[in-house]
Amino acid sequence: MPSISYTSRRELEEHSFSPAVTLLVPVAAIVLQVLLSKLYWRFSMLDLPLIVAIFFSVSRRSPAVGTLTGAAIGLVQDALTGRPIGVNGMAKSVIGYIAASIGIQVDVDNLTTRVVMNFAFSMLNSVLLFLIGRRLLGQAQLHMEWIQELLRALANTVIAIPVFLLLDHTKRAE
Repeated sequence: MPSISYTSRRELEEHSFSPAVTLLVPVAAIVLQVLLSKLYWRFSMLDLPLIVAIFFSVSRRSPAVGTLTGAAIGLVQDALTGRPIGVNGMAKSVIGYIAASIGIQVDVDNLTTRVVMNFAFSMLNSVLLFLIGRRLLGQAQLHMEWIQELLRALANTVIAIPVFLLLDHTKRAE
């Protein structure tokens, strides 16, 4: 007779990372983002810290941890890029929360899910950054270029897939 298990999907597939991976991967993504953007302006389309924040949030499947992960990554990114402190922190904390909440409900290891998720979160990040700049910081001259934001989301999605595959090797099951 089959037994009924009341273990949730989250409890079955929640992953953790070594402290070195938890610290070094986001820092490397932020430093690489800053350096690549300074070397060639087209690399500023990519948002490697966003990709890393999404990965850690969906892997840990904890909205609280996802929020803190996104906020920490965003704040460090703000400190190194010259943006007002908190802009990326706010946007990435919202995305971390939503990503972790989705990670509880959906199979985020599926390639199709990862593509859709990264594209959608990249678009959401652009909208959040626009709203924060326009509404909270009062930058009336700020306008959203939808074609550019769609291309940014596409570029981030294309880069996110191999990054996710590489970072999958750093997971350790609890």
